[in-house]
Parts: sequence; structure tokens; C-alpha cells
Amino acid sequence: MMLHSMSPYLMLGFLIAGVLHAFVPASIYSRYLSGTSLRSVGTAALFGIPLPLCSCGVLPTAVSLRRSGASRAASTSFLIATPQTGVDSIAATYSMMGLPFAILRPVAALFTALAGGLVVGRFERHNALPDVPHDSSYEFSTIKHGLWAKTVEALRYGFFEIMQNIGRWLVLGLVIATLITVLVPDDFFQTYARWPLLNMLIILVVAVPMYVCATGSIPIAAALMMKGLSPGCALVLLMAGPAANMASMLVISQSFGRKATAVYLASIIAGAMVFGLLVDYWPGWREAFIAAMPMNCHAMSHAMTTGWLNWLCSGLLLALLIIGITAKYWKSYKLKNENKTMKKKEFKVRGMMCNHCKAAVEKGLATVEGVTSVTVDLAKGIAYVEGNVSDDAIRAKVVELGYENG
Repeated sequence: MMLHSMSPYLMLGFLIAGVLHAFVPASIYSRYLSGTSLRSVGTAALFGIPLPLCSCGVLPTAVSLRRSGASRAASTSFLIATPQTGVDSIAATYSMMGLPFAILRPVAALFTALAGGLVVGRFERHNALPDVPHDSSYEFSTIKHGLWAKTVEALRYGFFEIMQNIGRWLVLGLVIATLITVLVPDDFFQTYARWPLLNMLIILVVAVPMYVCATGSIPIAAALMMKGLSPGCALVLLMAGPAANMASMLVISQSFGRKATAVYLASIIAGAMVFGLLVDYWPGWREAFIAAMPMNCHAMSHAMTTGWLNWLCSGLLLALLIIGITAKYWKSYKLKNENKTMKKKEFKVRGMMCNHCKAAVEKGLATVEGVTSVTVDLAKGIAYVEGNVSDDAIRAKVVELGYENG
């Protein structure tokens, strides 16, 4: 039922994400992000908010921005804002949780990114953070030439690559939301409603180590609200769940340093708590957020019985999810057989979660002297390397890229 309600908005969000990817040159991002001022930090956050990148996929993009000339402050701002939201998750938030949540999610992401980026900028001006090597020729995406080629790339990225990136997390979120709806008593959270701050702290403890994408977190938050969770606590889950998890913390620490990682995590936690308390305690806001939420039992029942567009979009979305996930594991199977025949070296790479991670590892390992070809099996977390190169050089490059050796 939740998927049925979300599907039209998800399809629209995926299409817009594909258009942003295919039609916006990477050079635009670095051109405006070279300073440590409020303008540069704010621009980085505004660039990142609509992009549908998860907390692991945003890391190679942020490093790429830094190598293209963006400041550490702007790169950190981008790193904080991007995983919290995206055009697809904003559209899905509106469909399941109402307009107030759809507006507040990007606003909260903007303010937390500004706070974190400005603090890192202060450290940067005092040279208190480790540097990231510059490479003026480095771009994190390749833009196709010609309207037709760009259109095809937009459709491929929006409806195939993103499906591979978030498909399993979206399905997991829907499954968890269904279990919550069925198994958790309707008045479960109402018992603890008098302690919203305690509820928020519990949500943080659960959300920070958990990996869930911005879109996958929506059905979980909606299901919990239907069981009595306050809208402020739901917002904490929507902010902290996608942006902070143990895997991304490790990678950020290796790539940006411990101070930047501490700023990153503190900005997300503090921002989530501040905005969550604001929603629950500002006069009239709590009631307005609850009243605007369309995902109640009556609305879900109505969505299941009416609307040809919902049925069409649900069918297309399910088909694309099946195609994307099947293609991912079929490619993994083919790679395994091909590389056994060619006897390439295998290296386990931990921390890769999406196609952006895969592309970053392939591109990075290809720069190691002596490497002639690299293919990465994302499903199994294995890099197949061909060439006259030492194992230590490959492992060192994996760590440099911000990932772990298996």
C-alpha cells in the first residue's frame, strides 16, 4: 500500500535526478565552491540537496569536488546536505508524510550543512585539517554530448542506475514499515509521548549506526508515526538515518580526517535534535505536521482502490526494481566467471554500497602504475585487477580512496 502511494512521486523524482545528472556539467560544481565563505558553503549545500546520492555514494563525489578545486568547507557542506534528501525523497516524503515534512527536510539539511561547513572552514583557514590532493582534470561525472545522448543517459541513470543503488534499501524500508504496521500496537509510542526527548535519543541510537537511504527511511518513519511516534522524532529518523552510519563514518574519517568526521556527525545529530524539538514544541507545529500527513489507514485504502496512475507507476517501479537488482547480480555472476578464465587478481574492498562507489574504485585503481584494467563486482565487493602491479600498491590505493581491504 505504501509503495502504491509513493510510486508516482518516486518515478518523477528519479526522472528529475536523471536530468540533473545528464545535463549539469561537473565543472559547474567546482567553479562556485572554491571559498570558505558562507556563500561557497551555502552553494555547496544547495547543489547537494536535490542530488539522489546516499551516504556512501556522496563520499567519492565530495572527494571529487575537492580535487576539482572546491574548498574543504564547501566539500563538507555538500557531504552533510546531500545524503539527507534528494529530489526523489522529497517527492516521496510529500506523498507519504505531507507538505510540511517535504519542506522541512531540505530546510533542515541546508542549515545542518551550513553549520558543519562553516566550522570546517574555520579549521581550514587555520590549516588544522589534512589536505586532499588536487587534480584539475578530475571530474566525478562524464556528460554526454548531444540532446539525444543526454536524454538516454538521463533515463538510464534515473530509472536503472538509481534503482540499483537504492532498490534493496527501498524494499527493506517498505518491509520494515509493513512489519511495524502489523506487529507494533497502535498506542505503543503514545505511552512514552510525555518524554519526546528520550524518544529522540532512542531514535538517534538506532538511526546513527543503521544504513538506510533517504527514500528508504520514509516508509519506516511514516509507519512509526502511525503508531504514535511524534513528528519531531520521525524527523530525527529522516535526518540521521540516511546521513550517518558506521560504514560512512569510517570512510569519511579515512578521507577527510577525524576532525572533519566529528564536525560531520555533530552537525547531523545537533541539527536533527534542534529541528525535531522545534517540530514537537513550537506552538501548533506538532498538530499541523500530524494533520498534514496523508498516510493514514483510510488514505492507504483509498490509494489501493483508485487511481490508474498509481497502478501504472507501481507496476513500472516494481518492474524497474526487479530489472535493476537482477542485472546487478547477473553482472556479478558474469564477472566472476570471466575473471576466473582471465586469472585476474582479486581484491576484497569493503565499504562500497552503490554504483558511485564502484566507479570511484575503478577509476582510482586504474591510476595505479602497472594496472591495465580494473573491473569491480559491487554485489560481492571484489575488485578484479589486471597488470604488472604489487598487491600492496593496490591495497594502499584502496585505503587512499577511503575504503577498506577485506
